[in-house]
Amino acid sequence: MMAAITAAKEENEVILLEKMDSCGRKLLITGKGRCNITSSLDMEDFIKNVPGNGKFLFSCFKNYTNKDIVNMLAKNNVKVKVERGNRVFPVSDKSQDVLNAFEKELEKSNVKIITKAQVTKIITQNDRVLAVEFIKNNVKNKFKANKVILATGAKSYPKTGSTGDGYEIAKQLGHTIVAIKPSLVPLETKKDLKLCKQMQGLSLRNIKMKLVDKTKNKTIYEDFGELLFTHFGVSGPTILSSSAHLLRYKNVDELLKNGNIKLVIDLKPALDEEKLKNRIIRDFEKQKNKQFKNSLDELLPKKMIDIIIKLSQIDEEKQVNEITKTQRNKLINILKHFEIEINGFRPIDEAIITAGGISTKQINPKTMESKIIKGLYFAGEIIDVDAYTGGFNLQIAYSTGYTAGLINK
Repeated sequence: MMAAITAAKEENEVILLEKMDSCGRKLLITGKGRCNITSSLDMEDFIKNVPGNGKFLFSCFKNYTNKDIVNMLAKNNVKVKVERGNRVFPVSDKSQDVLNAFEKELEKSNVKIITKAQVTKIITQNDRVLAVEFIKNNVKNKFKANKVILATGAKSYPKTGSTGDGYEIAKQLGHTIVAIKPSLVPLETKKDLKLCKQMQGLSLRNIKMKLVDKTKNKTIYEDFGELLFTHFGVSGPTILSSSAHLLRYKNVDELLKNGNIKLVIDLKPALDEEKLKNRIIRDFEKQKNKQFKNSLDELLPKKMIDIIIKLSQIDEEKQVNEITKTQRNKLINILKHFEIEINGFRPIDEAIITAGGISTKQINPKTMESKIIKGLYFAGEIIDVDAYTGGFNLQIAYSTGYTAGLINK
């Protein structure tokens, strides 16, 4: 949509071919339906939040910034607010309002939209774009075009229309597709599945987590924030961000298969071991005549108590005042180093974004034009660029779309 709007403002005649029955289906589901529009960080900090080929986006981010998208929305009566973690949302908390603004811009720019149009091929001659072939209502159609922008998205959330068609089209024209992997995706466990299922639905806030390569005792990623237990393993903002690092880690598939990646959670990051010890001593003092199983309510969420008791190997019936120093130290160690073995990523259709895509080496970063086919441009997630959560991936979509749209007639 951004590419079409920009190209039309550059006085081109623009046709937008949309596979689905309406535009912006993926935009509607972003930010859990609230649309995390962008980040309020300085644009210089955006590249640091793009682990996948961030430097490639330098020109695009300069061309179209977070201020530009906020101004475009303001012109269309969509006010924004900044929330925790520099996340920018519409004041209304409705992604539909953001989509409406784009639709108004498309209308103002006289972009012709054809929905339910499945593009099958970009026709070229002498390595130059000539026409686009597409199917609508089971009928094959063709449009002549001297410039084509391929902005089909990637493979995550296929129900929104992102089913990887764009990769095939680009491949047919000689482009290299860097291996497609799910990113910003929940993580699975096999060995500790029973444990996670017991805590399913439990969301832990303000925890510290890290992913560790057990073979080298090396921290791959660490974060502070929220984590969620699920029926398959773990999810939540810290886990999603960690997946973007994990997928790029050397020999990760083999390490996961052999159970050599562990998630270590510090359940009490605000307290060092000494302070936690004092806290537990105080709690136990208050409840000295209680059984161990009834003494942890103030320390832990209900769903975790049985699990922590089992791991501590302290008899749940034991009275608190009978717990030894060694047993207490083991409890402290579990609270500071709660471990889960990670064995894999969830499927790509559950990923927020896709890592991999059309190689950035074959795209001019200043114009988004293909270095192989003249008149062919790329925008958005189809390119091998991906970022953390927090509005960065949507900003990539606007900035690359805008840059690709800056086409002179």
